[in-house]
Amino acid sequence: MTTKEILITAKDVSRTLGALTTAQKNKALLLMADELIEHTDAILEANAIDVSAAEGRLSAVMIDRLKLDAKRIIAMADGIREVAKLPDPVGRVISNITRPNGLQIAKVSVPVGVVAIIYESRPNVTSDAAALALKSGNVCILRTGKDAYNSALAIVGALRSGLLKSGVNPDMIQLISDTTRQSATELMEAVGYIDLLIPRGGAGLIKACVETAKVPVIQTGTGICHIYVHKTADLDMAVDIIDNAKTSRPSVCNAAEVCIVDKEIAPVFLPKLYQRLCVGRANNVELRCDECARAILPEATLAGQNDFDTEFLDYILAVKTVSGVDEAITHIAAHSTHHSEAIISRDDEAIAHFTSAVDSAAVYVNASTRFTDGGEFGLGCEMGISTQKLHARGPMGLCELNTYKYVITGNGQTR
Repeated sequence: MTTKEILITAKDVSRTLGALTTAQKNKALLLMADELIEHTDAILEANAIDVSAAEGRLSAVMIDRLKLDAKRIIAMADGIREVAKLPDPVGRVISNITRPNGLQIAKVSVPVGVVAIIYESRPNVTSDAAALALKSGNVCILRTGKDAYNSALAIVGALRSGLLKSGVNPDMIQLISDTTRQSATELMEAVGYIDLLIPRGGAGLIKACVETAKVPVIQTGTGICHIYVHKTADLDMAVDIIDNAKTSRPSVCNAAEVCIVDKEIAPVFLPKLYQRLCVGRANNVELRCDECARAILPEATLAGQNDFDTEFLDYILAVKTVSGVDEAITHIAAHSTHHSEAIISRDDEAIAHFTSAVDSAAVYVNASTRFTDGGEFGLGCEMGISTQKLHARGPMGLCELNTYKYVITGNGQTR
C-alpha cells in the first residue's frame, strides 16, 4: 500500500479498535509474542541482510544496536508478554464528581487514535510500539529507516500473524514501505489521519519532526546524560556506576555521555576512573577532558568545543571538573537534553539540591542512568523517552498513549 492508503486504512481501523475488551487484547498480545518466537529464523535471516548492508557504513556500536539474535528476540517477546500483564488503561475513570445540579462528570481514559512512530536502526522498537499501541487501544503506523527495514518487515509479519490468529484486525499494525524522506514528510503532514507522531532517533530526525510536523508531536530525546560525582561520593561506587552507564550499551540514549567531578576529589577519582575505563579492556573508553581534568590525566584527550554538547553513542566520555554542586547544576542546565542525570553522593543536602534543581525527565541518586527504560520502570516496554513536559515525560508506556474525555450523565438538567 502507498503511505496515503495506509493512513486511510489506519484511520478506519482506529474507529473500532478502542472497543476491544481487555481479554481480547491480552489474547492477541500473547499470540503476537508466540509468533515472534515462531518466526525467529525468518527474522534473523532478514536482520542479517540489514546488518550486512550496514557493515562499513555504520560504526560497530550502531551495528550492535541494529543486530538481532535469538536472545534479543526472546526479550522482545517477553516485553510483549509483560504488556499483557499490565492494567488496561482504556476506560479507566480518572476522576468522577457530582455537581450541585446533579450532573455526574466522569473523566475517562480513551485511546489517542492513530499513533505513528518514525524510528531508525532499532528493530526492537517495532514490537514494543505495536504491543503498547494494541493494549492502549491505538492503531500503530511504523516507519523505520532503510537500515532496519528488512528486520522490521519480518517482525511485523510475525506480529500480524499473531493478530490474525487472535481475531483482531491485523491492520492495526502498519509498516510504511517507503523509507525515503517523502514518506516521513507525508506522516508529518497527515492532518486528520495521525493523532500523534513520535520521532525516535537521532537529533536530526527529532529536529526535523518538531520543526516540520503539522500533526501533534512528542519530542523524544537525544540523551546527553550526565553523572555528577560529588566530593562525598563513594568513589568505588561511582566508578562502577559510570562504567555501567557508559559501556554496558553505549549506543542507547540512556548511556552516560558526560562525567562531572568535584575538583576536590578529581586527583584521586579520575585516575581510578581512567584505570577502569581506559586500560586493558576490549573497548577502551576515550576520555575527553577539560583542562583541569587533563592536567590530572595527561594521557587523555583535551575536550573540544562541542564535546559537552554531543551524544557520542560510542565509547567516548566527556569529563568536566566543577567547584561544587551549584556549578554542576549550572553545567547540566546549559548542556543537557533533559533526558537522564545522576548524582553520586553521600550528602543528603547536596542530593536534595541536585534532584530539585535539575530539570530532566529522570534524575538518579547513586544509580546508573541506564535504568531510564520502560521495562526497567515497570511499563513492559516503551514508545520512547519523552524529554518534553506536555503531555508525557520520561519513558512512554500505556497511560501516555491514552488521552481522556468527559462523560457527563444527567437526568434532564438544562442550563
